[in-house]
Amino acid sequence: MPENLRGVQRDLGEFQLDDDPARLDRDAVWAWLSTQAYWGRWRRREHLERQFDGAWRVVGLYRGAETLGSARAVSDGVSIAYLADVWVDPSVRGRGLGVALVETMLAGGPGLRWTLHTADAHPLYERFGFRPPDGTALERPADPGAVLDPGRH
Repeated sequence: MPENLRGVQRDLGEFQLDDDPARLDRDAVWAWLSTQAYWGRWRRREHLERQFDGAWRVVGLYRGAETLGSARAVSDGVSIAYLADVWVDPSVRGRGLGVALVETMLAGGPGLRWTLHTADAHPLYERFGFRPPDGTALERPADPGAVLDPGRH
Protein backbone atom coordinates (compact mmCIF):
# COMPACT_ATOMS: atom_id res chain seq x y z
CA MET A 1 0.00 0.00 0.00
CA PRO A 2 1.30 3.50 -0.74
CA GLU A 3 2.84 5.31 2.22
CA ASN A 4 0.30 8.15 1.99
CA LEU A 5 -2.53 5.69 2.77
CA ARG A 6 -0.98 4.08 5.84
CA GLY A 7 -2.08 5.04 9.30
CA VAL A 8 -5.60 6.20 8.45
CA GLN A 9 -7.83 6.16 11.51
CA ARG A 10 -11.31 7.64 11.90
CA ASP A 11 -13.17 8.03 15.15
CA LEU A 12 -16.92 7.48 14.78
CA GLY A 13 -18.01 7.88 18.39
CA GLU A 14 -17.98 4.41 19.92
CA PHE A 15 -16.63 2.98 16.63
CA GLN A 16 -13.32 3.37 14.83
CA LEU A 17 -12.07 2.75 11.31
CA ASP A 18 -8.42 1.78 10.96
CA ASP A 19 -6.33 0.62 8.01
CA ASP A 20 -3.72 -1.19 10.11
CA PRO A 21 -3.98 -4.78 8.82
CA ALA A 22 -2.38 -6.09 12.03
CA ARG A 23 -5.37 -4.83 14.06
CA LEU A 24 -7.87 -6.88 12.08
CA ASP A 25 -9.23 -9.92 13.93
CA ARG A 26 -9.10 -12.42 11.08
CA ASP A 27 -11.01 -14.97 13.14
CA ALA A 28 -13.95 -12.52 13.29
CA VAL A 29 -13.66 -11.81 9.56
CA TRP A 30 -13.56 -15.52 8.80
CA ALA A 31 -16.52 -16.22 11.09
CA TRP A 32 -18.65 -13.75 9.15
CA LEU A 33 -17.42 -14.29 5.59
CA SER A 34 -17.51 -18.09 5.83
CA THR A 35 -21.10 -18.21 7.09
CA GLN A 36 -22.87 -15.00 6.02
CA ALA A 37 -21.30 -13.76 2.78
CA TYR A 38 -23.18 -15.08 -0.24
CA TRP A 39 -20.17 -14.22 -2.40
CA GLY A 40 -17.51 -16.29 -0.71
CA ARG A 41 -18.77 -19.09 1.51
CA TRP A 42 -17.00 -21.56 -0.79
CA ARG A 43 -13.60 -20.22 0.29
CA ARG A 44 -11.36 -21.99 2.73
CA ARG A 45 -9.57 -20.23 5.56
CA GLU A 46 -6.24 -20.37 3.71
CA HIS A 47 -7.86 -18.48 0.80
CA LEU A 48 -8.91 -15.70 3.14
CA GLU A 49 -5.42 -15.54 4.66
CA ARG A 50 -3.80 -15.22 1.22
CA GLN A 51 -6.33 -12.61 0.15
CA PHE A 52 -5.70 -10.43 3.19
CA ASP A 53 -1.93 -10.97 3.08
CA GLY A 54 -1.87 -9.87 -0.57
CA ALA A 55 -4.33 -6.99 -0.21
CA TRP A 56 -3.28 -3.54 -1.34
CA ARG A 57 -5.32 -2.06 1.49
CA VAL A 58 -7.47 -3.33 4.35
CA VAL A 59 -9.80 -1.19 6.44
CA GLY A 60 -11.42 -2.54 9.59
CA LEU A 61 -14.41 -1.35 11.59
CA TYR A 62 -13.98 -1.66 15.35
CA ARG A 63 -15.65 -1.07 18.67
CA GLY A 64 -12.69 -1.21 21.00
CA ALA A 65 -10.86 -4.45 20.17
CA GLU A 66 -13.92 -6.03 18.51
CA THR A 67 -13.86 -6.29 14.71
CA LEU A 68 -17.35 -5.49 13.40
CA GLY A 69 -16.64 -5.10 9.69
CA SER A 70 -13.95 -4.77 7.08
CA ALA A 71 -13.14 -4.24 3.45
CA ARG A 72 -10.12 -5.06 1.35
CA ALA A 73 -8.81 -3.87 -1.98
CA VAL A 74 -6.54 -5.39 -4.59
CA SER A 75 -4.74 -2.86 -6.76
CA ASP A 76 -1.72 -2.04 -8.85
CA GLY A 77 -1.70 1.26 -6.96
CA VAL A 78 -1.63 3.28 -10.17
CA SER A 79 -4.66 2.75 -12.36
CA ILE A 80 -7.21 0.27 -11.00
CA ALA A 81 -8.46 -1.18 -7.74
CA TYR A 82 -10.93 -3.93 -6.92
CA LEU A 83 -13.07 -3.50 -3.80
CA ALA A 84 -13.87 -6.80 -2.10
CA ASP A 85 -15.32 -8.42 1.00
CA VAL A 86 -17.13 -5.38 2.37
CA TRP A 87 -19.17 -6.37 5.39
CA VAL A 88 -20.63 -4.84 8.54
CA ASP A 89 -21.97 -6.95 11.40
CA PRO A 90 -25.80 -6.92 11.35
CA SER A 91 -25.90 -5.81 15.00
CA VAL A 92 -24.50 -2.37 14.07
CA ARG A 93 -26.03 -1.80 10.64
CA GLY A 94 -28.19 1.24 9.98
CA ARG A 95 -25.75 3.67 11.60
CA GLY A 96 -23.88 4.78 8.49
CA LEU A 97 -20.90 2.56 9.29
CA GLY A 98 -20.93 0.83 5.89
CA VAL A 99 -20.87 4.23 4.19
CA ALA A 100 -17.97 5.33 6.39
CA LEU A 101 -16.12 2.06 5.72
CA VAL A 102 -16.39 2.40 1.93
CA GLU A 103 -15.62 6.12 2.08
CA THR A 104 -12.46 5.45 4.10
CA MET A 105 -11.36 2.72 1.70
CA LEU A 106 -11.80 4.92 -1.36
CA ALA A 107 -10.41 8.16 0.10
CA GLY A 108 -6.85 9.33 0.14
CA GLY A 109 -5.43 7.32 -2.70
CA PRO A 110 -4.60 8.09 -6.27
CA GLY A 111 -7.45 8.60 -8.75
CA LEU A 112 -7.96 4.91 -9.33
CA ARG A 113 -10.68 3.30 -11.40
CA TRP A 114 -12.49 1.15 -8.86
CA THR A 115 -14.52 -1.95 -9.60
CA LEU A 116 -16.48 -4.44 -7.52
CA HIS A 117 -18.95 -7.26 -7.88
CA THR A 118 -22.06 -7.24 -5.70
CA ALA A 119 -25.62 -8.47 -5.86
CA ASP A 120 -26.78 -6.10 -3.13
CA ALA A 121 -26.17 -2.70 -1.55
CA HIS A 122 -26.16 -0.99 -4.96
CA PRO A 123 -27.47 2.31 -3.51
CA LEU A 124 -24.52 2.38 -1.10
CA TYR A 125 -21.96 2.01 -3.87
CA GLU A 126 -23.80 4.37 -6.22
CA ARG A 127 -23.25 7.12 -3.61
CA PHE A 128 -19.56 6.79 -4.42
CA GLY A 129 -19.95 6.84 -8.20
CA PHE A 130 -20.09 3.11 -8.89
CA ARG A 131 -22.31 2.26 -11.86
CA PRO A 132 -22.61 -0.52 -14.43
CA PRO A 133 -19.47 -0.84 -16.56
CA ASP A 134 -19.17 1.06 -19.78
CA GLY A 135 -18.23 -0.34 -23.18
CA THR A 136 -14.55 -0.57 -22.20
CA ALA A 137 -15.09 -3.30 -19.60
CA LEU A 138 -15.11 -7.02 -20.22
CA GLU A 139 -15.26 -9.85 -17.74
CA ARG A 140 -14.33 -13.50 -17.89
CA PRO A 141 -16.52 -15.30 -15.34
CA ALA A 142 -15.01 -17.86 -13.02
CA ASP A 143 -14.93 -21.46 -14.20
CA PRO A 144 -17.35 -23.26 -11.86
CA GLY A 145 -15.53 -26.54 -12.52
CA ALA A 146 -12.12 -25.22 -11.51
CA VAL A 147 -10.60 -26.62 -8.34
CA LEU A 148 -8.89 -24.06 -6.18
CA ASP A 149 -5.39 -25.03 -5.20
CA PRO A 150 -4.11 -22.80 -2.37
CA GLY A 151 -0.53 -23.53 -3.46
CA ARG A 152 -1.02 -22.11 -6.98
CA HIS A 153 -0.97 -18.42 -7.80
